[in-house]
Amino acid sequence: MEVYTTENEQIDVVRRFFAENGKALAVGVVLGIGALVGWRYWQNHQNSAMAEASASYQQSTEALVANKPESVAATEKFIQSNSNNYGVFAALQLADHFVQAKDFANAEKQLTQALGHTKDDNLLPLINLRLARVQLQLNKPDDALKTLDNVKGEGWTAMAQDVRGDVLASKGDTKAARDAYSKGLESNASQALQALLRMKLNNLAS
Repeated sequence: MEVYTTENEQIDVVRRFFAENGKALAVGVVLGIGALVGWRYWQNHQNSAMAEASASYQQSTEALVANKPESVAATEKFIQSNSNNYGVFAALQLADHFVQAKDFANAEKQLTQALGHTKDDNLLPLINLRLARVQLQLNKPDDALKTLDNVKGEGWTAMAQDVRGDVLASKGDTKAARDAYSKGLESNASQALQALLRMKLNNLAS
């Protein structure tokens, strides 16, 4: 490495460096500033989009609860336009609306769509559990059992076994249904669910 003994030599070296590399440095600075501005714009855009999605979600779900005539179509449009958790929440709300109306086919459609819009480990068990219940209502026991296989997480075991027992009972497999209800009782079930599972076990025995 060269050693520069005077200030003038050092200044000359700096000048030559910028003369040779100034354009590249300028481009680098511009790109760096552009990237920073772009990142901030993207963040602001994302925040704005999520705020709009939140407001639209609230409007559509309030319309569903109020049972307004246009609410179903508006919520479906919102779900199609939002492949995020707000879209998932709206699909769950709309599926519940269809279940209340005993339109289980459309409820299944919304829950299946919700599964395609999330990878959230907290939402997936809930969606699959509700989907299995709907499939049972549609007399699709084998589909329901496959769906229940996707319910993961210790906190969901009791509820999944409860629904599994119902599905197996509907197929006439009393022994397997009893095993499922018993597993539900052995897991961390709430007191209310424990009472329900015991009642179902007693009904199987009678």
